[in-house]
Amino acid sequence: MRAEDEPEFKAYANPRMRDLRRTAFLLCGDWHHADDVVQTVFTKLYVSWDKIQKQDRLDAYVHTMLVRATFDRRRRFGWRRELSSASPPDVPVREGSNVEDRMLLFDALAKMPPRQRAVVVLRYWEDLDVAETAHVLRCSEGTVKSQSARGLAKLRELLANEHLMEGQHR
Repeated sequence: MRAEDEPEFKAYANPRMRDLRRTAFLLCGDWHHADDVVQTVFTKLYVSWDKIQKQDRLDAYVHTMLVRATFDRRRRFGWRRELSSASPPDVPVREGSNVEDRMLLFDALAKMPPRQRAVVVLRYWEDLDVAETAHVLRCSEGTVKSQSARGLAKLRELLANEHLMEGQHR
C-alpha cells in the first residue's frame, strides 16, 4: 500500500470493524475466531488496497471475503460445536432481558448448519437482499431463497426448543 492510501484505508476500515466482527461472530459462534477472521480480512484488504478499493461494490466484496475467511478457518481448524462459558447454562437470567434474547439467538445460530447460518446472518442481520447474498456466497438466488426458508424454520424450531427447555428449569 502506498503511504498516501493509508488514511483512505483507515477511513474505510475503522467504521466497519465492529459490524464485521459481529457478523463474523454470528457466522462462527466464537468471539476469538471472529476476531481472527476479521483480522485476516483486514490484513488481506490492506495488502491489496490499491486494487480492491476500485471495486464497484466494495462492501459486498468485503462481506464475501469475510464469509470465505470464516469457512476457510472452519475447514482448517474444524467446527467447534461446544462453546465454553464463564457461567453454567442453568444460571437464571432475568426474564425478558435483551441479553437473554441475544444469548438464545446466538446459541440457536451456533446449532445451525454453517451454510444456513451464513444465509440467515447475511439476509436478516446484515440486511442484504437475495441477489447480494447470492453474490457473497457464490450461489444461485434460488439457493439463497431455499436456504433462507429452511434456515428460518430451523431457527424457529431451535428457539422454540430453547424456550421450552428454559421453562423446565424454573
